[in-house]
Amino acid sequence: MVSALKKVRNEHPAYGVRSMIEALPERLKPSYGKGYIICREYGLLQKRRKPHGITKANPKALPAEDLVKGDFKSETPNTKWLTDITEHRTREGKVYLCAIKDVFSNRIVGWSIDSRMKARLVVAAIEMAVARRDGDVAGCILHSDRGSQFRARKVHRTLTRHQMVGSMGQVGSAGDNAAMESFFALLQKNVLDRQSWATRDELRIEIVTWIERTYHRRRRQAALGRLTPIEYETIMTTPAAQAA
Repeated sequence: MVSALKKVRNEHPAYGVRSMIEALPERLKPSYGKGYIICREYGLLQKRRKPHGITKANPKALPAEDLVKGDFKSETPNTKWLTDITEHRTREGKVYLCAIKDVFSNRIVGWSIDSRMKARLVVAAIEMAVARRDGDVAGCILHSDRGSQFRARKVHRTLTRHQMVGSMGQVGSAGDNAAMESFFALLQKNVLDRQSWATRDELRIEIVTWIERTYHRRRRQAALGRLTPIEYETIMTTPAAQAA
Protein backbone atom coordinates (compact mmCIF):
# COMPACT_ATOMS: atom_id res chain seq x y z
CA MET A 1 0.00 0.00 0.00
CA VAL A 2 2.81 2.40 0.88
CA SER A 3 4.52 1.93 -2.48
CA ALA A 4 1.21 2.50 -4.25
CA LEU A 5 0.65 5.73 -2.31
CA LYS A 6 4.19 6.87 -3.12
CA LYS A 7 3.51 6.26 -6.80
CA VAL A 8 0.31 8.34 -6.65
CA ARG A 9 2.16 11.15 -4.84
CA ASN A 10 4.90 11.21 -7.51
CA GLU A 11 2.34 11.30 -10.32
CA HIS A 12 0.01 13.81 -8.63
CA PRO A 13 1.96 16.11 -6.29
CA ALA A 14 -1.07 18.33 -5.66
CA TYR A 15 -3.39 15.53 -4.47
CA GLY A 16 -4.67 15.58 -0.90
CA VAL A 17 -4.95 12.35 1.11
CA ARG A 18 -8.54 11.70 0.03
CA SER A 19 -7.70 12.08 -3.66
CA MET A 20 -4.67 9.80 -3.25
CA ILE A 21 -6.83 7.08 -1.72
CA GLU A 22 -9.40 7.46 -4.51
CA ALA A 23 -6.61 6.91 -7.07
CA LEU A 24 -5.61 3.54 -5.53
CA PRO A 25 -6.91 0.21 -6.84
CA GLU A 26 -10.01 -0.90 -4.93
CA ARG A 27 -8.20 -3.77 -3.19
CA LEU A 28 -5.59 -1.40 -1.73
CA LYS A 29 -7.85 1.40 -0.51
CA PRO A 30 -7.55 2.04 3.27
CA SER A 31 -9.94 4.11 5.34
CA TYR A 32 -9.32 7.85 5.21
CA GLY A 33 -7.99 7.84 8.79
CA LYS A 34 -5.54 5.03 8.14
CA GLY A 35 -4.48 6.56 4.83
CA TYR A 36 -3.76 9.87 6.52
CA ILE A 37 -1.60 8.17 9.19
CA ILE A 38 0.39 6.29 6.54
CA CYS A 39 0.93 9.43 4.48
CA ARG A 40 2.05 11.37 7.56
CA GLU A 41 4.50 8.65 8.67
CA TYR A 42 6.08 8.34 5.22
CA GLY A 43 6.19 12.06 4.42
CA LEU A 44 3.52 11.85 1.73
CA LEU A 45 1.24 14.63 2.93
CA GLN A 46 0.53 17.43 0.50
CA LYS A 47 2.75 20.46 1.02
CA ARG A 48 0.56 23.50 1.41
CA ARG A 49 1.58 26.94 0.30
CA LYS A 50 -0.48 29.99 1.16
CA PRO A 51 -1.27 32.07 -1.92
CA HIS A 52 -0.83 35.82 -1.74
CA GLY A 53 -3.11 38.35 -3.37
CA ILE A 54 -1.40 40.85 -5.66
CA THR A 55 -4.09 43.43 -6.28
CA LYS A 56 -3.95 46.74 -4.42
CA ALA A 57 -6.90 48.85 -3.35
CA ASN A 58 -7.52 52.12 -5.14
CA PRO A 59 -8.51 54.68 -2.47
CA LYS A 60 -10.00 57.03 -5.09
CA ALA A 61 -12.46 54.52 -6.51
CA LEU A 62 -15.73 53.75 -4.76
CA PRO A 63 -15.96 50.13 -3.55
CA ALA A 64 -18.93 47.88 -4.18
CA GLU A 65 -20.94 46.49 -1.30
CA ASP A 66 -20.09 43.00 -0.02
CA LEU A 67 -23.04 40.94 -1.27
CA VAL A 68 -21.43 37.55 -0.61
CA LYS A 69 -20.39 37.89 3.06
CA GLY A 70 -18.36 34.71 3.05
CA ASP A 71 -21.11 32.50 1.59
CA PHE A 72 -19.33 30.74 -1.26
CA LYS A 73 -22.25 28.50 -2.26
CA SER A 74 -25.02 28.66 -4.82
CA GLU A 75 -27.84 26.31 -5.79
CA THR A 76 -27.98 27.56 -9.37
CA PRO A 77 -25.40 28.49 -12.03
CA ASN A 78 -24.66 32.11 -12.99
CA THR A 79 -25.83 33.43 -9.63
CA LYS A 80 -22.54 34.02 -7.84
CA TRP A 81 -19.10 34.27 -9.44
CA LEU A 82 -15.76 34.88 -7.75
CA THR A 83 -12.74 36.50 -9.37
CA ASP A 84 -9.14 37.32 -8.56
CA ILE A 85 -5.76 37.85 -10.23
CA THR A 86 -2.52 35.93 -9.78
CA GLU A 87 0.93 36.37 -11.32
CA HIS A 88 3.95 34.27 -12.17
CA ARG A 89 7.38 34.96 -13.57
CA THR A 90 8.88 33.70 -16.82
CA ARG A 91 12.27 34.58 -18.29
CA GLU A 92 10.42 36.97 -20.62
CA GLY A 93 8.65 38.71 -17.74
CA LYS A 94 5.54 38.27 -15.64
CA VAL A 95 2.29 36.63 -16.67
CA TYR A 96 -0.98 37.77 -15.07
CA LEU A 97 -4.06 35.56 -14.90
CA CYS A 98 -7.55 36.76 -14.05
CA ALA A 99 -9.95 33.87 -13.46
CA ILE A 100 -13.68 33.75 -12.74
CA LYS A 101 -15.21 30.83 -10.85
CA ASP A 102 -18.90 29.95 -10.70
CA VAL A 103 -19.43 28.77 -7.11
CA PHE A 104 -22.32 26.55 -8.24
CA SER A 105 -19.93 24.03 -9.79
CA ASN A 106 -16.46 25.53 -9.11
CA ARG A 107 -16.02 25.76 -12.87
CA ILE A 108 -13.70 28.47 -14.20
CA VAL A 109 -16.18 30.08 -16.55
CA GLY A 110 -13.85 32.83 -17.69
CA TRP A 111 -10.14 33.58 -17.73
CA SER A 112 -7.76 36.08 -19.26
CA ILE A 113 -3.96 36.09 -19.47
CA ASP A 114 -1.83 39.14 -20.20
CA SER A 115 1.63 40.61 -19.66
CA ARG A 116 0.16 43.59 -17.78
CA MET A 117 -2.22 43.79 -14.84
CA LYS A 118 -4.73 46.29 -16.17
CA ALA A 119 -8.52 46.61 -16.10
CA ARG A 120 -8.63 45.07 -19.59
CA LEU A 121 -7.47 41.80 -18.02
CA VAL A 122 -10.63 41.68 -15.89
CA VAL A 123 -12.89 42.84 -18.72
CA ALA A 124 -11.61 40.09 -21.03
CA ALA A 125 -12.27 37.43 -18.36
CA ILE A 126 -15.81 38.74 -17.82
CA GLU A 127 -16.55 38.78 -21.55
CA MET A 128 -15.33 35.19 -21.90
CA ALA A 129 -17.48 34.06 -18.96
CA VAL A 130 -20.58 35.79 -20.35
CA ALA A 131 -20.03 34.22 -23.78
CA ARG A 132 -19.57 30.76 -22.27
CA ARG A 133 -22.82 31.13 -20.37
CA ASP A 134 -24.63 32.24 -23.54
CA GLY A 135 -25.27 35.67 -22.06
CA ASP A 136 -27.62 34.29 -19.41
CA VAL A 137 -26.02 36.25 -16.56
CA ALA A 138 -28.49 39.02 -15.63
CA GLY A 139 -28.38 39.53 -11.85
CA CYS A 140 -25.22 37.46 -11.42
CA ILE A 141 -22.93 38.70 -8.63
CA LEU A 142 -19.22 39.08 -9.43
CA HIS A 143 -17.29 39.11 -6.14
CA SER A 144 -13.68 40.30 -5.90
CA ASP A 145 -11.25 42.01 -3.57
CA ARG A 146 -10.90 45.81 -3.66
CA GLY A 147 -8.03 45.90 -6.13
CA SER A 148 -7.90 48.88 -8.46
CA GLN A 149 -8.39 46.64 -11.51
CA PHE A 150 -11.80 45.51 -10.22
CA ARG A 151 -12.82 49.06 -9.31
CA ALA A 152 -11.99 50.49 -12.73
CA ARG A 153 -14.69 52.21 -14.75
CA LYS A 154 -14.18 49.78 -17.65
CA VAL A 155 -15.08 46.89 -15.38
CA HIS A 156 -18.15 48.62 -13.97
CA ARG A 157 -19.36 49.49 -17.47
CA THR A 158 -18.92 45.87 -18.52
CA LEU A 159 -20.93 44.60 -15.55
CA THR A 160 -23.68 47.14 -16.22
CA ARG A 161 -23.86 46.20 -19.90
CA HIS A 162 -24.44 42.56 -18.96
CA GLN A 163 -26.82 43.45 -16.09
CA MET A 164 -24.44 41.95 -13.53
CA VAL A 165 -23.74 43.21 -10.00
CA GLY A 166 -20.32 43.90 -8.49
CA SER A 167 -19.45 42.81 -4.95
CA MET A 168 -16.22 43.38 -2.99
CA GLY A 169 -14.80 41.90 0.20
CA GLN A 170 -13.22 43.79 3.05
CA VAL A 171 -9.64 45.09 2.87
CA GLY A 172 -7.12 42.69 4.41
CA SER A 173 -9.61 39.85 4.87
CA ALA A 174 -8.29 36.82 2.97
CA GLY A 175 -11.33 34.80 3.99
CA ASP A 176 -13.60 37.03 1.89
CA ASN A 177 -12.30 35.38 -1.27
CA ALA A 178 -10.82 32.18 0.13
CA ALA A 179 -12.67 29.98 -2.37
CA MET A 180 -10.98 31.77 -5.28
CA GLU A 181 -7.56 31.65 -3.66
CA SER A 182 -7.92 27.89 -3.16
CA PHE A 183 -8.11 27.53 -6.95
CA PHE A 184 -4.95 29.60 -7.39
CA ALA A 185 -3.19 27.45 -4.78
CA LEU A 186 -3.98 24.35 -6.87
CA LEU A 187 -2.78 26.08 -10.02
CA GLN A 188 0.44 27.05 -8.29
CA LYS A 189 1.18 23.48 -7.18
CA ASN A 190 0.16 21.83 -10.44
CA VAL A 191 1.57 24.29 -12.98
CA LEU A 192 3.29 27.47 -11.85
CA ASP A 193 5.84 25.97 -9.46
CA ARG A 194 6.50 22.73 -11.34
CA GLN A 195 9.36 24.19 -13.37
CA SER A 196 10.86 27.46 -14.59
CA TRP A 197 9.17 28.93 -17.65
CA ALA A 198 11.06 30.38 -20.61
CA THR A 199 8.30 32.32 -22.37
CA ARG A 200 4.90 33.78 -21.58
CA ASP A 201 3.31 31.71 -24.37
CA GLU A 202 4.74 28.51 -22.93
CA LEU A 203 3.25 29.21 -19.51
CA ARG A 204 -0.03 30.42 -20.99
CA ILE A 205 -0.53 27.14 -22.86
CA GLU A 206 0.17 25.13 -19.70
CA ILE A 207 -2.26 27.19 -17.63
CA VAL A 208 -5.07 26.90 -20.16
CA THR A 209 -4.47 23.18 -20.68
CA TRP A 210 -4.54 22.50 -16.94
CA ILE A 211 -7.76 24.48 -16.42
CA GLU A 212 -9.69 23.08 -19.37
CA ARG A 213 -8.45 19.50 -19.40
CA THR A 214 -7.39 18.64 -15.86
CA TYR A 215 -9.24 20.91 -13.44
CA HIS A 216 -12.55 20.87 -15.31
CA ARG A 217 -12.63 17.29 -16.54
CA ARG A 218 -10.35 15.13 -14.36
CA ARG A 219 -10.05 16.59 -10.89
CA ARG A 220 -12.85 15.27 -8.67
CA GLN A 221 -13.88 17.53 -5.81
CA ALA A 222 -15.28 16.47 -2.45
CA ALA A 223 -17.53 19.55 -2.38
CA LEU A 224 -19.15 18.33 -5.62
CA GLY A 225 -19.75 14.77 -4.39
CA ARG A 226 -16.50 13.52 -5.95
CA LEU A 227 -17.54 14.82 -9.38
CA THR A 228 -15.58 17.10 -11.68
CA PRO A 229 -17.01 20.58 -12.39
CA ILE A 230 -18.12 19.48 -15.87
CA GLU A 231 -19.76 16.31 -14.54
CA TYR A 232 -21.50 18.26 -11.80
CA GLU A 233 -22.96 20.79 -14.23
CA THR A 234 -24.07 18.03 -16.58
CA ILE A 235 -25.92 16.20 -13.81
CA MET A 236 -27.30 19.19 -11.89
CA THR A 237 -28.57 21.32 -14.77
CA THR A 238 -31.00 20.64 -17.58
CA PRO A 239 -29.64 20.38 -21.13
CA ALA A 240 -31.16 23.76 -21.96
CA ALA A 241 -29.36 25.42 -19.07
CA GLN A 242 -25.94 23.89 -19.66
CA ALA A 243 -23.22 26.19 -20.91
CA ALA A 244 -21.10 25.38 -23.91
